[in-house]
Parts: sequence; structure tokens; C-alpha cells
Amino acid sequence: MGQGHGHGSAADAVSASGRYLRRLVASFAILLAFFVIEALVGFLTSSLALLSDAGHMLTDVLGVGMALAAITAARRPVGDKRTFGLYRMEVLAALANAVLLFGVAGYILYESIARFQSPPEVAGLPMMLTAAAGLVANLVVFALLRQGANESLNVRGAYLEVLADTIGSVGVLIGGAVTWAFGWYLADPIVAVSVGLFVLPRTWKLARQALRILVQQAPEGMDVQELRAELAALPSVTEVHDLHVWTLTSGMEVASAHLTTGAGADHGGVLVAAQRLLAERYQIDHATLQVEPAECAKRCQALTW
Repeated sequence: MGQGHGHGSAADAVSASGRYLRRLVASFAILLAFFVIEALVGFLTSSLALLSDAGHMLTDVLGVGMALAAITAARRPVGDKRTFGLYRMEVLAALANAVLLFGVAGYILYESIARFQSPPEVAGLPMMLTAAAGLVANLVVFALLRQGANESLNVRGAYLEVLADTIGSVGVLIGGAVTWAFGWYLADPIVAVSVGLFVLPRTWKLARQALRILVQQAPEGMDVQELRAELAALPSVTEVHDLHVWTLTSGMEVASAHLTTGAGADHGGVLVAAQRLLAERYQIDHATLQVEPAECAKRCQALTW
């Protein structure tokens, strides 16, 4: 029997997280400072739109904070009690971010109903100036996180929150200008509802991606039947069973399989061919493969899961 592992993905993921760790720290500091400013001004001016934007910025602060904590945890060495490391912490943080965004959007939509019936007076100029400052902060953080969002689901969650908050700041800025110029106080709840509706579909997409990983579904776009057929078509392989493909964390696809061979097969050659297929065709660098003769495969068939 032959068994083997492909290596490299875990090291690549840790290296990638290190590249944007400092950017996350800077983003956290900027967002925290402007959250305090927006929340204070929103409370003093009775602006639901500004409080909505501050709420979204709070989720940004929490999201980036959880991203930092998750990355720090994931960078800890693998031990005997954590044989897969703590890479899933990033996915859990992304799911927590999605839950926070759902909560904030739901609260703003609920609160807006009363505002439409009896809109309070809102100080347009302070609202507009604070939104402009928040917009600048969001644009800086947006630029800091943009590259990392392509490499990590966790950072993508924080990035989407900042994107939504950036759009929200633009909306609050417009709402403040309308309120200041025309005294039309309905602009405030309208902006707040618009921001909430903008956030919800993006939040659902993030939550769905995180849940796919947590329930160990095959990676999106992966045709497991095709992979099984290609492994079975390798020289000397007669059958493939116990094939599993899942995502450990962003950018880390993992596979395991048993490859049954005919009599006299070169198990080492089969192993190398299977590893090459997984790496080159499916970009799976970490695979645990068991190459076994037909008599050993009978035991696998007796298992119930």
C-alpha cells in the first residue's frame, strides 16, 4: 500500500495572511476612530442614516478585529490536538460578520418604518460633514483590504462590510445635502433603507460561502464525478472509492481517496500520477491518497459511512 501527501497550501495560506496583517491593523485603527465620531454625531443630530452608517462601521470594526484574531490564531503551529491547525477560525469570523450585517440591516429597516410615519428634524450640515469624513476613512480602508479580499474569505467579509459602508457614506452624504438644502427630512430614512437593502444580498452571499466550507461541501465549481472518473482512468487504477474533496479555508482545497489497483501495479507510480493530476488539473496540493490492492478494498466496502 502507498500513501502520500501534497504539501504547500498551508504554508501559502499563512504567507498570504502575513502579507495583509499590517493592513488589517491599520484598517482597524481607522475604522474604530471614525465609528466613535459617526455614532456621537448621529446621536446628537438624530440622524438614522448616520447611525445606520455608524452601525455598519461598527460591524467593520468588529469584522476587521475578528479577521485579525482569526489570522493570528490560524498562524499558530499545528499541534497534536489541532492536526488541521486553526484555519477554520477565518471562516467562522466571516460567518460572524455576515450575522452582524444581517442584524444591523434588520434593525435599520425596522427603525425606518417609524421614521417614515413621523420623520424627526435632522441637522443636515453636521450629518453631511461627518459622512464626508467617514467616506474618506472608508476609501482608505477599502484600498488597504482590496488585495487581501481576493485571497481570504475572512478578509473578503471585512472588505464587503467596508464596501457597503462606503456606499452608505455616499448615501448619507447625499441625504445630508438634501436635508440641508431643502429641509426634506424623509431623505434620512430613505437613505437608511437603501443602505440596508444594498447590504443584504452581499451578506447572504458571504454567509453562503462560509456555510459551504463549514459543512464541508465540495469546492464551488468542482465536479467530483469528473474527478473520480479521471482518477479511475489512471494507469493500473481499477476503482476509486472514499473520495472526499473539501475546503479547509480560503485557497486551501483538500482531498482524500482510496485508489484500488490491479495485480502487480506500481503503487509509487500510481501515487505520483494521482498527485500530479490533482495538483495540475484541480489545483489541489494537499491530498491524502491510499493506493491499495483489490483485497484491501473489500474492508472499505464494509464501512457504513
